[in-house]
Amino acid sequence: MSFAKYLICLLFCTAVFYSCEDTKTKKIDPKKTELNKEKSKKHDSLINSIKIPAGGTKTKVDLASIEYLEQEELIPFLKNYGQKNAEDLVLISTSFGEIKVKLYKDTPLHRANFIRLVKMGYFDTTFFHRVAKDFVIQGGNSDRVATTKVRNRVGSYLIPSEFHQKYRHTRGAFSAAKYSEQNVSKASSPFEFFIVQSKRGAHHLDDDHTVFGEVISGMEVVDKIAQVKVDNKEWPEENVEMNIEIIH
Repeated sequence: MSFAKYLICLLFCTAVFYSCEDTKTKKIDPKKTELNKEKSKKHDSLINSIKIPAGGTKTKVDLASIEYLEQEELIPFLKNYGQKNAEDLVLISTSFGEIKVKLYKDTPLHRANFIRLVKMGYFDTTFFHRVAKDFVIQGGNSDRVATTKVRNRVGSYLIPSEFHQKYRHTRGAFSAAKYSEQNVSKASSPFEFFIVQSKRGAHHLDDDHTVFGEVISGMEVVDKIAQVKVDNKEWPEENVEMNIEIIH
């Protein structure tokens, strides 16, 4: 074989080799495949699911001090906690003003759970993350890593419903959000709450969500929050942060 033919043959083989290499690279993208596999959504809302994206913030919550709860031990734990922590009046502070909430003692599991989360500082990592004007404002979630970390530490339990005919979803009702999927018992999320803003109330939610308190002052603040601009998921364009403290 002449040197010229050998050179042409070598160049042809080299071209074929690199063409196959590029084709394999284009067909297989391990990183993209892995990312697609890891995508997940966390559901904790009244009507629509809310995705918790990656984020980050500092939090004052002492994760090491939080006792992880299993569903099986939830009721005796909350009953015992409620007896030792009888507080029933909380103050929600926002940049729009303050909202004072009275928690009902005859919804003992919900009251005890809420007081516990307040005392550990959970709500201070969260926002009023859902605003549905003329309906409700909903709090207890955020896109912060701190919020997700605390939730993971607290546990994935549900609170059994505590319906009372005397507690309806009237304006100012303080009620528990719930997981929408496979929740025939209508058990509550331990983390999220909502306040009924509508003057007509939200009575289609009666006996579907547990009302466990009421706003006793600050409904004008609720109305202000209800006016903020939101995206197509009803998430405020600017964070409505909160701080919750026990006052009695």
